[in-house]
Amino acid sequence: MNSVCKQELNSDRVLDITAETCPMTFVRTRLALDRMKKGEVLLVRLRGDEPKRNIPRTAAEQGHDVLAQRDLPDGTTELLLRKG
Repeated sequence: MNSVCKQELNSDRVLDITAETCPMTFVRTRLALDRMKKGEVLLVRLRGDEPKRNIPRTAAEQGHDVLAQRDLPDGTTELLLRKG
């Protein structure tokens, strides 16, 4: 997993789950990934320590690639996932 600083995260789709709590954070992420084609990239915006730990781990366990993760000044995190 790469840490991305000031460069843009390019994606095919964007999912904002900053208002969600676990387990819905990964449910929404998984549904978004299920609707995508293999190789497409999903940018997930999330908030909180639990989703920040669980979403990358669970996505990797399901065969997706975690391309990048960055923490933003507003307390949210952006996570870039490639559908496997």
